[in-house]
Amino acid sequence: WMMPVLGGTVVCCRDISAKAIYDAIADKGVTHFGGAPIVLNLIVNAKAEDRRTFDHQVEVFTAGAPPAPATLASIETLGFNVTQVYGLTETYGHITECLWDETWDALPQAEKAIIKAHQGVAMPMMEDVTVLDENMQQVPMDGTTQGEIMIRGNPVMKGYFKNPEATLKELSGDYFHSGDLAVQHPNGYIQIADRAKDIIISGGENISSVEVEGVLMAHPAVSLCAVVAKPDDKWGEVPCAFVELKDDVTVTHDALIAHARSSLAGFKTPKTIIFQELPKTATGKIQKFELRTFAKTL
Repeated sequence: WMMPVLGGTVVCCRDISAKAIYDAIADKGVTHFGGAPIVLNLIVNAKAEDRRTFDHQVEVFTAGAPPAPATLASIETLGFNVTQVYGLTETYGHITECLWDETWDALPQAEKAIIKAHQGVAMPMMEDVTVLDENMQQVPMDGTTQGEIMIRGNPVMKGYFKNPEATLKELSGDYFHSGDLAVQHPNGYIQIADRAKDIIISGGENISSVEVEGVLMAHPAVSLCAVVAKPDDKWGEVPCAFVELKDDVTVTHDALIAHARSSLAGFKTPKTIIFQELPKTATGKIQKFELRTFAKTL
């Protein structure tokens, strides 16, 4: 309803492709759009014949999964300004925003991209969005101590339809329990570490799939990737990466593992890399549950 109130125009792309997005911007004058990080990847990796030039900055809201800093750094150079937002179905949409501080403008591009990947701070209509430990206590705002994102405010649901048990569990302690593990930085900005179900536990150590994916996405041959747990007799679980490569680019299994090892501790480095197209929803969100099922068969 906001666009009609403002007298704006809504342009619907029937095809989620780089060409459709570039055409909408160049031909229709689109100034704002929202899309999951995979949509940002489509724009960054678009073929030359699908790209269009435009002379205005395009504002982008992205959500649905933590974007890789490498993707954010690349898309900024193409005329897009990305803002990360965060929310769930249970909160009626977005509840945090990575508000930009102008003092960060002078930072190197790589550092700005890391900040832009944060989920940010609570929107004005929220009573509280914070990170608490298992005892419902505030975690230290040091950027390293993990807890669960807890949410309180008017947009939070009343409960799950005809499921009082789930409602009682997820709304215990006067907060909605998001299931997202995160850290909080000294400035209060929240940064997701991983979904609780996506954490890989290897030899008693927790591995963030988001961290591993961010390293793999920094490789120039990688278009898209997802990291899941693969069962292992010795370690319990080990990281397994599924990778889509850019068109007309190749990289070997060993070379990509070496790239990951150069930035990650040994136990965080993927032990297996599978090159394939990733399963996605209609909106482009990667269906990790399918990959977890497949990894169990490897």
